[in-house]
Amino acid sequence: MTTHSPEIPATMRAWVVSVPGPVVTDPLRLVERPVPTPEPGELLVRAEVCGVCRTDLHLAEGDLAPHGNAVVPGHEVVGRVVAVGDGVPASRVGDRVGIAWLRSTCGTCAACSRGAENLCRDSRYTGWDANGGYAEYAAVPAAYAYDLPDGYSASELAPLLCAGIIGFRALRRAELPAGGRLGIYGFGASAHLAAQVAMADGATVHVMTRAPAARELALALGAASAQGAADPPPEPLDAAILFAPAGELVPAALEALDDAGTLAIAGIHLSDIPALNYQRHLFRERQVRSVTANTRQDGRDFLVAAGRHRLEVTTTPYAFEDADVALQDLAADRVNGAAVLVM
Repeated sequence: MTTHSPEIPATMRAWVVSVPGPVVTDPLRLVERPVPTPEPGELLVRAEVCGVCRTDLHLAEGDLAPHGNAVVPGHEVVGRVVAVGDGVPASRVGDRVGIAWLRSTCGTCAACSRGAENLCRDSRYTGWDANGGYAEYAAVPAAYAYDLPDGYSASELAPLLCAGIIGFRALRRAELPAGGRLGIYGFGASAHLAAQVAMADGATVHVMTRAPAARELALALGAASAQGAADPPPEPLDAAILFAPAGELVPAALEALDDAGTLAIAGIHLSDIPALNYQRHLFRERQVRSVTANTRQDGRDFLVAAGRHRLEVTTTPYAFEDADVALQDLAADRVNGAAVLVM
């Protein structure tokens, strides 16, 4: 039996991807839908805010093929539990939780068994395989919802749930040594959080990004330098993370690495990488590593770190009704920090 709080409406507003295409063609459509009923093991969450992620843009524009008709994007949801499905304690009603990208895994495959559930072939994702947070209500398996750290507003918490977690995973994949020199290519929602985590652990951070406002933000947060997207940093790098979905930056990032440096590519989508020169880009044991989603443990560890080190979360708020405008601004690099839909 579903346990719920009173006054849950029968319908809700939700944005759906109607016909994927460039954001200027308005691929999102605002519709009225029934409020979901939580399945066994699920929570129903009344959304307070939902972060706007570049993955949502890729979905809307068709870089990622939608896994279903008229899917609701959004996977950085902060809200309150208003109902629970069978098998979930009724005491969860009223809890503040976060809904993130990873929605479910099989739990039994070789990847799951070795703690790499992000590589599960049967994994499912919020806002891609199942309806997400560009809606007034969203359902999520309780085992994949996150407890949230204190000391942050809902709008500040939302970007932590994807931008923050993926940036944290990318830092792990980059294998930055203690006190090392980190290069960050692109400086949006994820990058500005990963930079702070790295600096809190003693790293020197150099930022390469095309947007002047992003360079100003990087310096304000404590980066040692900020320059153009393909400019060389002022010193060799021990590690680098490419957040911009621009494959043409891979050669520049590799060339900036010191011996044995690692470049981690954080995005789910990347434009084509130009031909690499072995001597200039890869010799001296430099390497490239991709980042594929995250494990729940990555998420838990990052949120603990965010509770321990108060991060400065830069957000640009948008009314829920302006989700399409938020995506257009994201595509045009007009968003400072992270865009957040406020319900």
